[in-house]
Amino acid sequence: MNKSTIICFLVFLFPLVVKAQGEYQFHSHNDYLQPVPFWTAYANGAASIEVDVILQEGKLMVAHEKETISANKTLESLYLAPMRQAKALGIGELTFQLLIDIKTDADASMEAIAAVLEDYEELLAVPGQQHGVTVVISGNRPRLEDYDDYAPYILFDYQSLDFPSNLPWHRIALVSLPFQRFSVWNGKGRLVQEEKQKLEGIIQKVHAVDRPIRFWGAPDSKTAWKAFADMGIDFINTDMPFEASRYLSSLNGNVVSSQHRHEIYHPQFKVDGAAVPVTQIILMIGDGNGLAQISAGMYAHGNQLNLTQLRHIGLVKTQSADDFTTDSAAGATALATGQKANNRAIGVSPDGKAMANLPEVLEQYSFRSGIVTTDHITGATPASFYAHREDRGMTAGIAEDLQKSPLDLFIGGGKNDFLLHDRELIEPLEAAGFTLIKRLESLQTSTASKAGYFASNQGLPTVEKGREGFLKEATSGALSFLSKEEAPFFLLIESAMIDTGGHWNSADTVVEEEIDFDDAIGEVISFADAHPGTLVLITADHETGGATLPQGNLEKGEVEINFDTKDHTGIMVPIFAYGAHADKFIGVYENTAIFDKVMELVKQYHDGK
Repeated sequence: MNKSTIICFLVFLFPLVVKAQGEYQFHSHNDYLQPVPFWTAYANGAASIEVDVILQEGKLMVAHEKETISANKTLESLYLAPMRQAKALGIGELTFQLLIDIKTDADASMEAIAAVLEDYEELLAVPGQQHGVTVVISGNRPRLEDYDDYAPYILFDYQSLDFPSNLPWHRIALVSLPFQRFSVWNGKGRLVQEEKQKLEGIIQKVHAVDRPIRFWGAPDSKTAWKAFADMGIDFINTDMPFEASRYLSSLNGNVVSSQHRHEIYHPQFKVDGAAVPVTQIILMIGDGNGLAQISAGMYAHGNQLNLTQLRHIGLVKTQSADDFTTDSAAGATALATGQKANNRAIGVSPDGKAMANLPEVLEQYSFRSGIVTTDHITGATPASFYAHREDRGMTAGIAEDLQKSPLDLFIGGGKNDFLLHDRELIEPLEAAGFTLIKRLESLQTSTASKAGYFASNQGLPTVEKGREGFLKEATSGALSFLSKEEAPFFLLIESAMIDTGGHWNSADTVVEEEIDFDDAIGEVISFADAHPGTLVLITADHETGGATLPQGNLEKGEVEINFDTKDHTGIMVPIFAYGAHADKFIGVYENTAIFDKVMELVKQYHDGK
């Protein structure tokens, strides 16, 4: 690596160096195999950095065996000098452990190590006196009785579980043990209980003498890192400092549970899948809600949801007209119109033509319609069910389209989208017949034929920030309002912030929004049982985050969510159906087919009426 490349590399790394080490600490093993070993380990927050040294012709060469020695790789050039440079530049705190693993004769090597460390004394920690880098000697060490012959900033590791009373604990920094002596686990699957208990007993024994522990030769994978973190291993061994740092630093945020609980509604299934006239259609969209998100919410909610009581399940392909991965606008437009759209388009075809949406089509069959969302009313998903605009960013035009739509009800955030600097759009809404109510509970007694409720001027908060229960209450009010008249109705209900959790890579947000969505699902299923002509469809516009669930704990209601991206993915999403003709929605099909299946049922019972 030439000088300019190294400089560029260091400039890139410096912002990372100041990152505080997390609760879980790792030991960077074999880091000298990296292009710039010290900086790679240090920048990624390694709590312990290992260097193998071989004494050759009076020099401390950095290598695991003599065959790999390189003339320019010494203890001083690769580690000690960069440490001084970091100190001079004020990059982070030099409070890590430098573990020097001696591969040659202990006494001769120690003499050389002691000599070179004298020049860096100001950087080194002295127990009880000076903060700095803790130097620990491993591998071939001198005799125990000779430890006090060395400078006080030189400590040693101990590699046995026998703790005789004469051990010089004041010179022993940690206990290092070979993992394979106690377990054959390769880091895949799960550690068998017998070996897990053995390792936990060893950890407890070491902690009882007030020393940290590390295992060398241990499995090196996310699964292993999680297991070792759970067991309380102080320095988790890895040859992948970047990957280990990223994973361990996110672990506390990615392992989640929930204190929110709601009663599970158990469906009656009296007309589930029955060929009865469809008089109410309720489409529920969990924005960004894939199978992993549903699973995470289920595990965190006592291993059950209202959603998981349902029996008719399918899978939906989500591609847009112009891309493998859809956005919410194209995804919702496909559900609303039965036709593919380009990303960002709202109710508009790839050739620029307006496409009739479900509320517009169903109006011809005397259906009333409404939308409920935790997003802005002008958000991409709800807007796809009333607006026609070339781009989801055309907020003013989308707001104007609401007054021209056949909707009888809307509930959501974003009132300020209708209070634009150049025109007032609230009055046209009222002129179009909407009564704007001030409280959700007013819907239960409202005699208005059309109603709207702005839940906020801007966006609504997440459940974590206080929105808990809003979606269920809004759903209940919408169902009450739309079912007052003797007319069939269509209702869209969107839980928008499961998608937000995916974009943020926030496991807590995903779980809490999922559970909140499920509470509203219970309200809808209960309504369907009381109104036998109801068809309930619960799906998503796309998956967000590329979420996986590598581990969890059912007894604790705990689940680990890993994210592959902060964007949408092309993973198929599930669809759950309940009530009249629910059996028509099993299988695997395009998102556009949902519209087609709904309209086939509507025409079957409402043509000519």
